[in-house]
Amino acid sequence: MNKKEISEIKKQFTPQQCAITRICGCYVDGEKNKKTKLKEAFLALSEEEMFKYFEIFRKSLTGTLGKNLMNMEFPLEQEAEGGTQEFLLRLRASKLKEDDLVEEFYDKIITNYEYGENYYIILIHAVYDIPGKTSDGLDMDDASDEIFDHIMCCICPVNLTKASLCYNAETNTIEDRIRDWVVEMPDLGFLFPLFNDRSTDIHGMLYYSKNPELLRSEFIDEVFGCRTPLSAGGQRDSFNALVEDTLGEACAYDTVLGIHEKLNELIEAQKDEPDPVALTKSEVKRLFEDCGVPEKQMESFDEQFDSKAGEKATLVASNITSTRSFEIKTPDVIVKVSPDRAQLIETQEIDGRKYLVIPMEGEVEINGIRVHTSIESTSEDT
Repeated sequence: MNKKEISEIKKQFTPQQCAITRICGCYVDGEKNKKTKLKEAFLALSEEEMFKYFEIFRKSLTGTLGKNLMNMEFPLEQEAEGGTQEFLLRLRASKLKEDDLVEEFYDKIITNYEYGENYYIILIHAVYDIPGKTSDGLDMDDASDEIFDHIMCCICPVNLTKASLCYNAETNTIEDRIRDWVVEMPDLGFLFPLFNDRSTDIHGMLYYSKNPELLRSEFIDEVFGCRTPLSAGGQRDSFNALVEDTLGEACAYDTVLGIHEKLNELIEAQKDEPDPVALTKSEVKRLFEDCGVPEKQMESFDEQFDSKAGEKATLVASNITSTRSFEIKTPDVIVKVSPDRAQLIETQEIDGRKYLVIPMEGEVEINGIRVHTSIESTSEDT
C-alpha cells in the first residue's frame, strides 16, 4: 500500500464514511489473563465511544512508510491450509461472528505479545464499497464494482492515570481526582488484507508499530509467519557498514558526501510520489558506481550487501540519509549543516595535518553574539 491508499482507508473512520460492521475486544492484564470482552455491532456503540475508537483506528494507519508502517508479504507456505494467512482469511470470512475463531485469535496475540502490563486487543471487520475514479481522480459513487472486505487489529496499552487534584463543579471544591484505567493509542496494529492498486490483495498485510525500532520480530513470525524487515535504524546501520566495508581505504570524505547528496536528490525528485524511495541491491550498487566507487572495491559489493542487509532487502532512502542535516563528527567536534550546503565544508591539508575548512561568510554568531569576520590589513609604524 502507498500513502494514497492508506489515506483512502483512513478516511473511512468517520461517522459519515463508516464501513465497520462488527467490533470485538479483549482486555488483558499483566499476567496474560482475559479480564473482560466486547462483542457487538459497531453501530450499536454510543456516538462518544465510536469517536474514540475512530481515533485509535486512524492512529494505527498513521506514520511513515518504511518506518512505522510496513507492507509485509506472506510466504507461500502460510497460504496453505493451517497457515497464518489462511487463518486470517477464515477470520475475515466469519465477519467476527464465530466465537471460537475470535478466541483463537486472542490466544495467538496473548501468547506471543510480550508487554508485561495491561492492554486491550481491538478487532474489527469492515466492508468498504470502493468507488470508481474519474481520470482526474474524482470519486464516482455510483460506479463501484468491488468491495474491500477486511479486518483490522489494534493492541493498545491500558495505563492508570497519574494521581492529581481536580475541581469538582458540583461541590465547588478542589479534591483528589479518581484514578482511571485509560486505553491509550495503539502500540501495534495491522490491516488485512492489503489495499493495493485500490483493490484487495490477500497475499500481504499492513503492519503498524508505534516504535519503529521495536518491530517485535518474534511476534511477527509466530502470529503472521512473515519475514520481519529491518527497522529504520537497522537499515541505516546496515547501509553505513556496507559503505565502510565495501569502500575500505577508499572510504573518503568526498565519496561519502557524494553518496548522500545523490540519495537526497532521489528523495527530492520523488517527494510527491505516493511510494517512498526504496533501493534494491542492484540500485544501491548503481548508486555506488555513479558516485565513483573504484571498480576494485565493487568486486565485494554483492557479498557485503547480502551479509549486512540481506539478499532480498530493500533500503528506504529516508531511513539511510537525512534530508534535514549533514553531520560530520570527530572525537572532539560535531559539525552540522543543511544537506544542500554540505559542499561549503572542505577538507584541506595544512602543515601535514588534515582540517575541515568552513568559510566564514555572512553573519557569524558565537553563543548568540554577532562577530565581525572581515579580514583587515594592518601595518606597523616604524
